[in-house]
Amino acid sequence: MKGLKIVVLAKQVPDTRNVGKDAMKADGTVNRAALPAIFNPEDLNALEQALRLKDNNEGSKVNLLTMGPDRAAEVIREGMYRGADGGYLLSDRAFAGSDTLATSYALSCAAKNLEYDMIICGRQAIDGDTAQVGPQIAEKLNLPQVTYAEEIIKVENGIATIKRRLERGFEVVECPLPCVITVNASAPECRPRNARFVMKYKHAKAKTEIAKNATDEEKALIEQRPYLQITEWNVNDIECKAEELGLSGSPTKVKSIENVVFQAKESKKLGTSDEEIDELIKDLFANHTIG
Repeated sequence: MKGLKIVVLAKQVPDTRNVGKDAMKADGTVNRAALPAIFNPEDLNALEQALRLKDNNEGSKVNLLTMGPDRAAEVIREGMYRGADGGYLLSDRAFAGSDTLATSYALSCAAKNLEYDMIICGRQAIDGDTAQVGPQIAEKLNLPQVTYAEEIIKVENGIATIKRRLERGFEVVECPLPCVITVNASAPECRPRNARFVMKYKHAKAKTEIAKNATDEEKALIEQRPYLQITEWNVNDIECKAEELGLSGSPTKVKSIENVVFQAKESKKLGTSDEEIDELIKDLFANHTIG
């Protein structure tokens, strides 16, 4: 069959494993400057599924689509280091403060500018844990969707065969193309960077990055090698309604923020004898920790 055109939705997220008191702003939005930025883990699982399809379907192309400030282009470079062909950065102050509804709207508007057979993304992002963006994009683009994917087994004759991970097992389903697929963390981990691709794409930059921090030597190199130019779109490059973007298009509001610190107040050392284990179980029943 002809090569597949695959778009992988990827997000640069704050590393929520190290959340501190400065992690949130007063308006309830994430203070991304206070946390290190990483490639959203489940989006890496999604990228691996896309790259496997590329490996098995000659002539296929994989491009990443991400939304964020200019530094989010790092996600696209990371994808290119692993085997993706390029990417698109959707960046504008108008997108700031977007919840899942506004995010899915902006990304779906951007996707209308692209040719694709499949849109693949992680199940959810670790900075929100809602699992809403993928399904919302499918609805906005009027595409069939498959969620909780663990493996995209094959694509033949315009039909994708997909293994889904369920709570008590798995199921295998078929879905016509084009479609949207969300991928679980239980899917195979993404392959590591390829040294050859790192050397090839390490100078790849988006337009804003070139203007801000590219040296004259890098600018000349990027001009000579078009594959180093990461496409960057702002709000004027996609057909969208301004009132549905950013904070104005986000009905989700954070009313309060509280830092919770867990502290152990009491402890009990437990031996290995049956009597001590029986005594512990009785205590847990007595204080209603269990039962």
